[in-house]
Amino acid sequence: VRGLSPSKQILNENGDNTLIFEARFESGNLQKVVKVNEFEYQLTLRTDLYTSKYTQWYYFQVSNTQAGMPYRFTIVNFTKPNSLYKRGMRPLLYSEADAKKHNVGWRRTGNEIKYYRNRAGEGGRQYFSLTWTFQFPHNRDTCYFAHCYPYTYSNLQDYLVSVSKDPVKSKFCKIHILCHSLARNIVYVLTITNPHEGDKDTKRKAVILTARVHPGETNSSWIMKGFLDYILGNSGNAQMLRDNFVFKVIPMLNPDGVIVGNHRCSLAGQDLNRKYRSNLKDFYPSIWYTRNMIKRVMEERDIILYCDFHGHNRKKNVFVYGCERKQQAKAPTLHPRVFPLLLSKICPDKFSFPDCRFRVQKSKEGTGRVVMWKMGISNSYTLEAS
Repeated sequence: VRGLSPSKQILNENGDNTLIFEARFESGNLQKVVKVNEFEYQLTLRTDLYTSKYTQWYYFQVSNTQAGMPYRFTIVNFTKPNSLYKRGMRPLLYSEADAKKHNVGWRRTGNEIKYYRNRAGEGGRQYFSLTWTFQFPHNRDTCYFAHCYPYTYSNLQDYLVSVSKDPVKSKFCKIHILCHSLARNIVYVLTITNPHEGDKDTKRKAVILTARVHPGETNSSWIMKGFLDYILGNSGNAQMLRDNFVFKVIPMLNPDGVIVGNHRCSLAGQDLNRKYRSNLKDFYPSIWYTRNMIKRVMEERDIILYCDFHGHNRKKNVFVYGCERKQQAKAPTLHPRVFPLLLSKICPDKFSFPDCRFRVQKSKEGTGRVVMWKMGISNSYTLEAS
C-alpha cells in the first residue's frame, strides 16, 4: 500500500462541476456514489470484506470542489439503529489547501446533521442514513471525509521506526514481531521497561495493553499513541513506571482490517474480539499469538493489568468494561472497580466512572477482557472512548 496513490480521474467537459470521489487508498472506504442533483450526492459504503454487514467506517477523497456552495452528502447504508451523530457528533473534513496554506488538519464539519431510518434494507436488515450539509473551503481543492481521525498501518510503522531510531527510547523499548497476519502484515509487540540489574526484573509486575482489534475504531490508536508518547517520555512518572513494571504492548491487532478500510472484521470476515477462546491459529493469528504471549508472561511474573483499547459509536465519554465475580475477593487491589475509580478521581473531566460496567455477559465470553480474566488476571478491562 505504500506509495500507491489513486490515478486522477480526468473530466471530459470544461466547466463540469461534478465532484470526483476516490477511496482506493490505505484505510479508505466508499463503494458507490450517485449524483442526485448539482450539489447533492448519495453515498454507499462498502461492507467489511467477505461479509454482508458492518458499515460504519468511511474515509474517502473528494476533488473538483467549488467553494461556498451548499453541498449535501447522504450515506444510505448504515446498519446501527443508534449513533452519536444523533447527539452532536459531526463528520470530519480535511482540506489539502487548508493544510498547505494555514496548517489546518482534520476538523469537524457539517450542518443539518440527521441520522435516521430509511426505507432501504437487504436480507432482512434495516438500513439507516446519515445526512449533512456543508461548504468546501476552496475551489478545485482535494478534500477527505472520515468517520473518525484516520490512523493507518503506515502511521504506526512510521511511529515505530522513529522509536527504534531514537538512541534513548530504543534502550527501554524493544520492538519485536509477534506474528504475521493473514495478508502477511507484521503484528508488532513492544516490550517497555528500564534496563535492570541482577534479579530485580522478575519482581516487576507486567501490564498488557492492546489496541485496534476493530479497524474502524481509530480513536483507540490515538489513545495508544498517547500512552506510548507518555511511557516513552522522560517525566519522573514515566521513569518510575518503567522501573517498576514491564509493559507488553500490541498497538495494532488487526492490520489487515485497518489497511483495507474495514469497520470491525479481519480478512477472515470475523470479529477477532470474539475469538480469544479459539485455537484456530491459522485463521486468527494475532489473537492466538497474543493469548500465548500472555500465558508465557504469566509463567514469569504477575500480570497486574490487562486492557484492550476500543472506540464506542453510541456512548459518550471514556469508560471501561471490567469483570466481576458475585463474591468479590476482599483484597482491594484485586477488586476490578478500584482502577477505574482511581482514573475517574485523577481525570474527572475525561473518565466517567458511572458509565463503567462490570457484568460478564454470555455474548462477551470470547472477548480478550473475559478470557484474560478467566485465565487469572483480576484487573482485565476493555477501555471504550467515544
